[in-house]
Amino acid sequence: MGFLKNGTWHDEWAHNDEESGEFERDESAFRSWITPDGSAGPTGDGGFAAEPGRYRLYISLACPWAHRANAVRHLKGLTDAIELNVVHWLMKEGGWSFRDGECVTGDPAIGADNLHQLYTHAKPDYSGHVTVPVLWDTRTETIVNNESADIMRMLGSAFDACGANDLDLYPESYRDKIDTLNDRIYDAVNNGVYKAGFATSQDAYDKAVTPLFAMLDELEERLEGKDWLVGDRLTEADIRLWTTLIRFDPVYHTHFKCNVRRIADYPNLAALTCRIYELDGIAETVNFRHIKHHYYESHERINPHGIVPAGPAPLVPGMQK
Repeated sequence: MGFLKNGTWHDEWAHNDEESGEFERDESAFRSWITPDGSAGPTGDGGFAAEPGRYRLYISLACPWAHRANAVRHLKGLTDAIELNVVHWLMKEGGWSFRDGECVTGDPAIGADNLHQLYTHAKPDYSGHVTVPVLWDTRTETIVNNESADIMRMLGSAFDACGANDLDLYPESYRDKIDTLNDRIYDAVNNGVYKAGFATSQDAYDKAVTPLFAMLDELEERLEGKDWLVGDRLTEADIRLWTTLIRFDPVYHTHFKCNVRRIADYPNLAALTCRIYELDGIAETVNFRHIKHHYYESHERINPHGIVPAGPAPLVPGMQK
């Protein structure tokens, strides 16, 4: 899990505070928006109008942040409008790569061998980590955005006038509640599993795992008698939580030591996980081979022998693939 410094790739870990041992996640660097007419969005530059066929979405099938962007792409009916490109599940020297492998697409944009080459193509002196998802503009050959929350939001509405369906994952009447819940779920759950798993001190681990399970307990209670987290409909809050939930038992419980309870031990959270998995088009966004092999074989600091566990059984029959 290396990084770029002034456009040069370095195969080194640079994510933890040396004194506290706490995992620290970088802010995303590319923050422009696709909008219906190409006007500037909340951040970044304008000039990126919603046009079917113009943009590519680069993802890892293993990554929860990339997964949530691809889930919205499917839910909004944008699979033909926005091409999907998939990196290899193994992330070692060179970071995310396009080496040959199951479901790996290669890079049709610039013929890159590694994802970091797209970053330096967009910004030759780029410094920072190289992450997915990446939303790429084929016209200007640059990265529009690499923040999954932004990409979810723009795919949720920017293409509504040019082919997307009318599903509203961010309804105006619920936006304040969605935003508040998103922030809390991000800190305690989405990023919380990483803070626990990548901790290099007992104190850093304890500071992550305790609020993680407190939040899962709260969400379990919140879902009592309900299908969805906010109101009576699917929203982006459900999707943002779901991509962590579906990885929790097969990966985070063991690999990241988040083992106080499984999602299978939470009836309401388990039901939500299955409910979203069964939505039209969502099952095809899930690849447990990529998920399990990525985490257990890429993170040598945590699992030096790269042994991939046989279990656990999936929450839904047929979910494991």
